[in-house]
Amino acid sequence: MSRLSIYFRRKPVDIILQEAQSETTKEQGHLKRELNVRDLTAMGIAAVIGAGIFSTIGEAAYHGGPGISLLFVLTAITCGFSAMCYAEFASRIPVSGSAYTYAYASFGELIAWIIGWDLLMEYAIGNIAVSISWSGYFTNLLAGFHIQLPDYFTMDFLSAYRGYHEALHELSAGASLQSLPLQLQQAYHAWMDAPAIGPLKLIADIPALAIVVFITYLVYIGIKETKLATNLMVALKLAVILGVIVLGFFYVQPANWSPFLPHGLGGVMKGVSAVFFAYIGFDAISTTAEECRNPQRDLPRGMILALLICTILYILVSLVLTGMVPFQELNVNDPLAFVFQRIGLKHISYIISISAVIATASVLLVFQMGQPRIWMSMSRDGLLPPAFARIHPRFGTPSFSTIVTGIVVAVPALFMNLQEVTDLTSIGTLFAFVLVCGGILLLPKPSIQENNSSAASAKGFKVPYINGKYIVPVLFLTGVVIFRNALIGLCKFDDLHPMSIGERLPYMLFVLVACIIAVFTYLKNWSLIPVLGFSSCLYLMTELGYTNWLRFLIWLVIGLVVYFTYSHKHSKLHRENPAVVHDHASSD
Repeated sequence: MSRLSIYFRRKPVDIILQEAQSETTKEQGHLKRELNVRDLTAMGIAAVIGAGIFSTIGEAAYHGGPGISLLFVLTAITCGFSAMCYAEFASRIPVSGSAYTYAYASFGELIAWIIGWDLLMEYAIGNIAVSISWSGYFTNLLAGFHIQLPDYFTMDFLSAYRGYHEALHELSAGASLQSLPLQLQQAYHAWMDAPAIGPLKLIADIPALAIVVFITYLVYIGIKETKLATNLMVALKLAVILGVIVLGFFYVQPANWSPFLPHGLGGVMKGVSAVFFAYIGFDAISTTAEECRNPQRDLPRGMILALLICTILYILVSLVLTGMVPFQELNVNDPLAFVFQRIGLKHISYIISISAVIATASVLLVFQMGQPRIWMSMSRDGLLPPAFARIHPRFGTPSFSTIVTGIVVAVPALFMNLQEVTDLTSIGTLFAFVLVCGGILLLPKPSIQENNSSAASAKGFKVPYINGKYIVPVLFLTGVVIFRNALIGLCKFDDLHPMSIGERLPYMLFVLVACIIAVFTYLKNWSLIPVLGFSSCLYLMTELGYTNWLRFLIWLVIGLVVYFTYSHKHSKLHRENPAVVHDHASSD
């Protein structure tokens, strides 16, 4: 095996299944199989119906108008391609680890490490943002009961610091404190009233810390308790959302839907990050494979059902919101509550606020459950220290990984404002989807050993095969013709062009990769659905901006440093099965 090929050694599916089987046959210290298709669907809904429908949908509607419903359809189709690829992987490889494990079997160890490292960022930043969002909803809910927490204990340090200095600037310009936006007033009071130790102000988001600690405890003590809590929260928030749709329908004014695309498709696409952030639930579902009673059957069904249900709800809610009030008024943090306040139904608004607290907590619950299981899988393979694979003998959960996850999320949520890097969650998720769709194209056919170790895997879900030999090249050439002016503009480097070189790079990368994919699809008769999933997810990544690409690449570089200094040397596959890996790599 060459030096370079060592880094791309694939872990055979039959070895993955054998190792997972050995874990489940241990008398102590294995994960408990508690989940069925209903539980998995509920977890998907819990992760998808959260901050997106209660918060970011307002900003997306403000930019895209009523046409934002089209973006939900587009995103659902894109996620549908990826979901089918996830479903086939889950049937073939029903173990924890999600896209990390799938990449290990299809691309090899280095790519698997990159996607595992990417998922750690995706889950951590997403959870931090969700916990901060939950804190805001919870604080407002307490205010409705006339319980007022000190501002310096409901806000992170950076927000208070920036808000205080911005308020000072406005006050020095002659504005009164009462005329400033509420957030600036709160930041000003938080900074002024906070206790201090010398020059250090004691400002921290205590509610964010509290919810992370509670959710981490719930995830730590068992999957059964997590399942019951998730199902209960999903039932409550679905009841509220259906009530919003039915009641709001009677207050819809069709005139508000005209124009349907006030800012064109460009305005709609500005909401890509906000909308896609809501659709990453089925990624978390796949991390529970070893806790499913029948993963080959239930995981695909749970993923696809959750995606369908959530897409329908998002489309209906977006149409109701933009029909009840003009879209220009929806750029608020709590759009669902706002529209009912706007029409005078304040008691409905209060019920929605309660549901928002529950919905946001359920999102945090699912992703706090998913991240430790990815760490556990990476540790089993030797890419992380052994402690991360430790299973609690009584609770049957990855105990050490769960505690570390709680710390990684709770501490930054206590002190930092990471809303500005929330897009990293979307770009990280899209990157995972790109590799999963590409992995289906490269995944070796089932071996005899694999079928013997898990006969059900051969009968599980498979992505329907549609030969893309001619369809994909035709789609690529059609796109080149339709968008020829935009493509020519990417190659013009003059001062009159509004896009900088950095902003053009993601688009240029997409065009290059799309061309390569079209050629290989023609030569190798690749399946259409994975190719469309790969291409559409990669395109959505280009819409997230150069800055997010740069931050994403910096994170990946840090991950590569960790891999080459620790993980590569401790890889279990390399140390225990070098000959087997070489044989599989040579036979593919």
